[in-house]
Amino acid sequence: MSQKIEPSEIIRAGVVGVGHLGAFHAEKYAAINHVELVGVYDPDSKRAGEIGRKLSVPAFKKLDELLSQCRAVSIAAPTSAHFALAQTALEKKIDVLIEKPITTTEDEARKLIDLARKNQCILQVGLLERFNPAFTNTREHLHNPRFVEVHRLSPFSFRSIDIDVILDLMIHDLDLMHEIIKSPITRIDAVGVPVISRQTDIANVRIHFENGAVANLTASRVSLNPERRIRIFQPDGYFSLDFSNFKTTICRRQEGSYLEPLPQITAEDLSFPKSDNLKLEIEDFIDAIRQRRKPLVSGEDGLLALSTAIRIKESIKQQQHVWQ
Repeated sequence: MSQKIEPSEIIRAGVVGVGHLGAFHAEKYAAINHVELVGVYDPDSKRAGEIGRKLSVPAFKKLDELLSQCRAVSIAAPTSAHFALAQTALEKKIDVLIEKPITTTEDEARKLIDLARKNQCILQVGLLERFNPAFTNTREHLHNPRFVEVHRLSPFSFRSIDIDVILDLMIHDLDLMHEIIKSPITRIDAVGVPVISRQTDIANVRIHFENGAVANLTASRVSLNPERRIRIFQPDGYFSLDFSNFKTTICRRQEGSYLEPLPQITAEDLSFPKSDNLKLEIEDFIDAIRQRRKPLVSGEDGLLALSTAIRIKESIKQQQHVWQ
């Protein structure tokens, strides 16, 4: 990659797509030292104008006008637009942070990864849970997990209805799963049901790995009560991570003694300060730009999560054919 950037140098950043999540991207850039939010772009000019006025930056009427002012850009548009927007930015040698999922197809994701490599650009994917302290403070304790169970449940928000719950919510946990279990997948069994939208709104999948590990994931966007929890079992312990409340419970087996010959289970509850995961993600993006290093969540990571999501979607599709 090209040379590192001095810490005091101002990085000029823009945001493409300022809906619910994109507006937060713009706010974070505006608040980070030595970063200048140069403006925003959205096909909805009224929405772009609102965010521009709120943050006292221009709302550009054309994408190229914004990109001409940027060294870095966040793309928070609908998933179907990710590839074309990111391709345009990368061709201009602009570093890109693209919201999850990276693209709609694996071929598109590979093309972006190759283009970023060719033009020596940073390509980061917005998978926020990697920055959650419940995970970052537990990661070092994970060794050879054998079983992972995940529940990511939320009420229906009427956002991201252009994609199903696998690409909308479960993809966060697919990324974490691959980070925890570093082994090829051998089998996927999935079921999914559309409830409110025309897409799959609730899904469950059981994933088997070459090393013998198993993961069971449930994602729903039609639940009454929100939950974001992952449970990890390995030979020397059990870890329950509560992403919503930034807490981790660690249970470990203690060998018995002469007086207590049976093994004992000890539990330790850890609470972490409330974290702004989006801010941490964007700060990692900015640091990757300055250091010209690979970001914590790379384009390749985004592709891996997408590839597994597509396999799950295919498994659900096959199961639905059986029902018919």
